[in-house]
Amino acid sequence: MKSKLLEIARGKNALRGLFGVSFIESSVFPIPPDVMLIPMVMARPNNAWLIAGVCTLGSVLGGIFGYAIGWFAWETIGQPVLEIYGKQESYDVFKQWFEKWGFWSVFGAGFTPFPYKVITITSGSVHLNFLAFVIASVLARGARFFLVAAIIRIAGERAHGLIEKYFGWITLLLFAGAIAGLFALKLL
Repeated sequence: MKSKLLEIARGKNALRGLFGVSFIESSVFPIPPDVMLIPMVMARPNNAWLIAGVCTLGSVLGGIFGYAIGWFAWETIGQPVLEIYGKQESYDVFKQWFEKWGFWSVFGAGFTPFPYKVITITSGSVHLNFLAFVIASVLARGARFFLVAAIIRIAGERAHGLIEKYFGWITLLLFAGAIAGLFALKLL
């Protein structure tokens, strides 16, 4: 599957493929769009922002679809999807985060490598405010994909290995820094 995604990433329909993978990853697909985003930006660094934008748009629209699954079809589709991927425990933990953090749960988890489909489906199943969900998704997914594109564009080939190895830590540190900054500005 991964080799097929890399083939699509290099083809003439790469942007459409990236949009499609970003869309379905947000609700049911197990492979994150980074497997296409990274080689596409490496191949076309001058189009990094367009590529990151398409990835963000596909991810957010797919997230809205995942939200709808959680809202309207939790028992018939949402819960079985999470069970297939062994994410029922993640769902239970994330659901508890909503009670305390709401918007920030979506933003934080949407920025990190945490499976976005768990976030989208859970958001719908607990009936999180839709506007808060969309805003958090746009900010988190946009920040994530534009950060990856920027790192690849600046550092080129050598960034690929670093991103694969340390992306979880990089995003965690950036998210913690953003939260600390918001606390310092007394916005939280």
